[in-house]
Amino acid sequence: MYKRQYFSNARIGEMASFYRSIYPQFDSGRFKKLGEVFDLDPKRQMRKLSKGMQKQAAFWMMMSLRPDILVLDEPVDGLDPVMRRQIWSIVMSDVAENGTSVLISSHNLRELEDVCDHVGIMNGGKVLLEHPLTELQANIVKVLVALPDEAKLPEGLDILHQSSQGHLYTLIVHGDAAEVTNRLSTAQPQYLDVVPLTLEEIFIYELGGADYAVKDILL
Repeated sequence: MYKRQYFSNARIGEMASFYRSIYPQFDSGRFKKLGEVFDLDPKRQMRKLSKGMQKQAAFWMMMSLRPDILVLDEPVDGLDPVMRRQIWSIVMSDVAENGTSVLISSHNLRELEDVCDHVGIMNGGKVLLEHPLTELQANIVKVLVALPDEAKLPEGLDILHQSSQGHLYTLIVHGDAAEVTNRLSTAQPQYLDVVPLTLEEIFIYELGGADYAVKDILL
């Protein structure tokens, strides 16, 4: 999101004036209002700010442009929890009020889960999958199932990962939750439960066969 794109001795206010001079859509009123959120002195030189403060200043000016399309790379990395929440709130407000399109690249999958409605997973420069988040979460399930003695897992399950402790199996399965549980029910399980997967778990298990050594750390 931020790549030291400022003049070496420029102050925050001077950079804002520069943006105002080259971008007709720069909203001075919004710049003033957002100043209350970021609480940075416009007279401070950009190069003397900490990395986190530089990121806040860059975001402050960027959002004052009211962009139609916003591309963010690790936008809240290095910021404290309160500021992270403030920034996501500003972005989501723009999406809701102005229809801003936002593309986010991040390794913080837990945070993306709260703000994104469409997700793509890349590995080695290739898109492995790309779906609406709700569809992605609906097509892979985590199942806890305990089978009677001598019983076996039904055939036809698209199992991405499997582990067991005694009679209790933990399965990561491709498919609709209802369909998966119906198949497992034919084995007359003693216990059966479907647990929602986080986006992080989906990422790990979808990449299980693509240069990732999947371990049982999330089970």
